[in-house]
Amino acid sequence: MTEIFEAIIEFFATNVDLVLALVMLAAFALLIAAFALWRRTKSLEKPTLMVVLAIVAFINVLIWTVPTTSGGAPIDKVQQARDEAGAQ
Repeated sequence: MTEIFEAIIEFFATNVDLVLALVMLAAFALLIAAFALWRRTKSLEKPTLMVVLAIVAFINVLIWTVPTTSGGAPIDKVQQARDEAGAQ
């Protein structure tokens, strides 16, 4: 069972762009579903939580992709480390 988890972690570690794209798609889906749920039930509790989760997902993607004051984004460092590990 541990080998399966290690393979999954290795897959996502080498496909960081894919993970970020999936997070963005999930965030958009959450916003659409929250709107649909609000229209159908007129309840605010669950749709509000869904919107908050979507906002957290957007912020996480921004943290990983927006360059810092030094000019490099954290995702660039991850990809650079992956390339260095692959070259060895």
